[in-house]
Amino acid sequence: MAPQRFHEQFEQIQRCMPDVPLAMGPDDSAEFLYEKGVVLARDGEEARVVEDTVREHFTAFTGLTTDHVRRASPETNRSGITRIQVGDPGHGDRRGDRSVAGALRALREVEGRAGRRLVSRNHVVSIAVNACPGDEPVPAPLTQPPNPAAAATPYDPDTAVGVLVIDTGLMKDYRSYPLLARTEGDPQIRECDDDGVLQQYVGHGTFIAGLLAAVAPNTDITVRNTLNDAGAILESEFGDKLFEAVDQGGWPDILSLSAGTSNGRTDGLLGLDAFMEELREQHTLLVAAAGNNGSATPFWPAAYADLPAYADSVLSVGALRGDGEFGACFSNHGGWVKAYAPGERLTSSLTGFDVPVPYVYQHSTYDACRYGFAYLCTCQSPRHTGNLTEERAAVATGKPDQVMFEGFAHWSGTSFATPVVAGMIAEHMTAHKETDPRAARKQLLAGNTEFAEVRGAHVPALRPLTWRPVPVIPLAPPA
Repeated sequence: MAPQRFHEQFEQIQRCMPDVPLAMGPDDSAEFLYEKGVVLARDGEEARVVEDTVREHFTAFTGLTTDHVRRASPETNRSGITRIQVGDPGHGDRRGDRSVAGALRALREVEGRAGRRLVSRNHVVSIAVNACPGDEPVPAPLTQPPNPAAAATPYDPDTAVGVLVIDTGLMKDYRSYPLLARTEGDPQIRECDDDGVLQQYVGHGTFIAGLLAAVAPNTDITVRNTLNDAGAILESEFGDKLFEAVDQGGWPDILSLSAGTSNGRTDGLLGLDAFMEELREQHTLLVAAAGNNGSATPFWPAAYADLPAYADSVLSVGALRGDGEFGACFSNHGGWVKAYAPGERLTSSLTGFDVPVPYVYQHSTYDACRYGFAYLCTCQSPRHTGNLTEERAAVATGKPDQVMFEGFAHWSGTSFATPVVAGMIAEHMTAHKETDPRAARKQLLAGNTEFAEVRGAHVPALRPLTWRPVPVIPLAPPA
């Protein structure tokens, strides 16, 4: 992942976390973002071992100062994780953190003897952690039905499937969209800036709730605004927030999550250990997005689906392109991704229907998908671009870079394939009177006969009956 493709999202997240200096890692490869000057360890004895080992290592071997090595959070937390400061967060730039790298090296021998990880970076968990959503939303006419269209399943409060969406919250007028009239949850904390322009990823949670309600009308959907800050949250806070969400409304049947991070490892996120252990003991099925890095590197928490201990409790979801026959160019892939669903140019409600809202794009031109197709994709190098040409933007509003959303939008990403699959599992539960979401997941996949091709591999493809493919037109070769 080229670092320059990271910078715009880096700046946006840094503005939303002004008190948390961030760096790119590892070694400026731009796979993920993490907090500078801080590492994570499990509460109790392991945190003491990490703190003491780092201090000793810095003194004896590296020349790094021990002045900053100390606890940076309470010693006990619901997530079971303690933040340990190991360096000056203001030192250096975004291209890495010498003190954090030194702390990780200091624990290698101790971790080898223990047989498990004891220390971790404090990663940023995000909707688009590498600045690569599938694309930015594009207005869709109100005369065009949602895609997937609303299923005909009636709502029954006695059998409705409970779905919890961890995302950006709900737009203030979301109930003006009929499919979301029963949806509950948190409002988006700040929808627009001082100029009345939608903030980054505002409407993301509303869009996801609309997809869920269309695929599975017999659901009770709750949306939390856990990812309110540009779709991002620190790993050290995420576990606590997940516990808060299930404490508030109880463990749902299905938890839909369209965010995560890579971390260069194959054993998960230290900050989610306690939550994932608790999840195993519940009936809840976590349906998680595989991420938009176009990579085979595990993306967490979706990749827990590939760990035997969590295989029953987690389903990882990648995205199919508009025709539903191949993987979307932005979708992560590999054996750890267990199912794929339509995730390119889906149509749902972005803002509700009461008040048209302007949305300003950071860029007003786009290049074709790097795999040679002319559909909307921002996985570009050397920089990301929006989806509207200047001509289309000018037609929409009379000036470049600004368009009006009056309700519906087209949007792409594994973010949206995820609620499609969550909805299909909920719909299966209703149709088959199945009360166990994990059993429903197994039944749905076992009975599925549809496949798609992703990077040459045949993979399970879950396509809702009400979903309509959209044309994908290969570009003509350059002259």
